[in-house]
Amino acid sequence: QVRLVESGGGLVQAGDSLRLSCTVSGRTFSRLAVGWARQTPGKQRELVAAINWGDGTGTYYPEPVKARFTISRYNSKNTVYLKMNNLKPEDTAVYSCAATVGYDGPPYGLRQYDYWGQGTQVTVSS
Repeated sequence: QVRLVESGGGLVQAGDSLRLSCTVSGRTFSRLAVGWARQTPGKQRELVAAINWGDGTGTYYPEPVKARFTISRYNSKNTVYLKMNNLKPEDTAVYSCAATVGYDGPPYGLRQYDYWGQGTQVTVSS
């Protein structure tokens, strides 16, 4: 029903920055709250950022990435971004974007999301 396609991953060194993109189709983008999550083999998937529907003024970040990651949206482009600064080796993971229509604020729990993209690999070397 809702398609999400991520791009922008790659191999970087510790301290570098990346901006991931998530392009959404299948319904009115502005009505979707969007989040980014990451997963590494052997670890639980964890949410790293979320943004509310509409103007995107409400955001959420867990403490491990709060000072380094920024989520934003451009509704005219049907795109949400995740800017990651000062990347660390422990940030290495597959990053996926996800969306939901059921919440007004930024969804902070993985179970709140209904639609998921395939993910893009981010690898950070020491």
